[in-house]
Amino acid sequence: MLAWMRSFGDLQRVGVECSGSYGAGLLRYMQGAGVDILEVTTPDKLDRRRRGKNDDFDAESAAHAAFAKRHTVTPRTRDGMVESLRVLRVCRKTAVQARRIALQMIQMTIVCAPDKIRDPLRSMTRMQLIRTLASWRPDLTAYRQIEEAYRISLKSLARRYLELHDEIADLDDMIEAIVKDLAPELLAQAAIGLNSAAQLLLTAGDNPDRLRSEASFAALCGVSPVPASSGKTVRHRLNRGGDRAANSAIHIIAIGRLRLDARTQDYVARRIAAGNSKLEAIRCLKRYIAREVFGIIMRRHREISQTQIAA
Repeated sequence: MLAWMRSFGDLQRVGVECSGSYGAGLLRYMQGAGVDILEVTTPDKLDRRRRGKNDDFDAESAAHAAFAKRHTVTPRTRDGMVESLRVLRVCRKTAVQARRIALQMIQMTIVCAPDKIRDPLRSMTRMQLIRTLASWRPDLTAYRQIEEAYRISLKSLARRYLELHDEIADLDDMIEAIVKDLAPELLAQAAIGLNSAAQLLLTAGDNPDRLRSEASFAALCGVSPVPASSGKTVRHRLNRGGDRAANSAIHIIAIGRLRLDARTQDYVARRIAAGNSKLEAIRCLKRYIAREVFGIIMRRHREISQTQIAA
């Protein structure tokens, strides 16, 4: 395909859709070949409504968007530790969901179990219950009997829960090691935990220099102010766009600092005294947090780049 495109003349850039999923392999290949890649974000709705939709039209629209640099962004590269962090976090997320389902199944099974099985388990804490069920030795040949069938089922679910629990702990250790390698200063800041730091690193990507400024990062995180003025009323509201996972991480950091950090409490109090509502004060706080985080990520990215160049 690359040779075919170059057969028409000088190849300036290529527009790719879904570079984070179906287009990931194409993105890596084109970047390895030195081709300038733009990710096409949204189709032209007017053009789609007028012409309809099929694969040929979508390809033409993506090509026109890449040529005119409309509805396009510079995609994240997927060749560094941030990509490793993303894969591990996706694996952890599914493991947490499976563990929660296993626990729900244990609780539902106990509710329906005969009294002889259910009564001794009533007063146990979660981990006492799980370890007790996992240590049972039911008669596997008596699976046709109701009580033994319940015991076999509960033991299987408990062992599944413990295996997932250990898997999540191992993944947490790997994720923590990567985050500490990428941005140890980020974890040292007030109210920034491991999950929030990991999500913000994922949002910035392996190539945070693609973002023109800290304002671009704030817009990407959905914390840039959006004008909502009318007449003589001048105000701003929260941005409902951007990466919602990053927005959630910054919101968690803001709430944590509002509870624990004296400087943040003083800042919000000054904002409220100046006539802002509490929501507006928190919006301003999120913007400052995005600026702080972006500065830390960019400093660490330059340090890593210089180290790689020196090596």
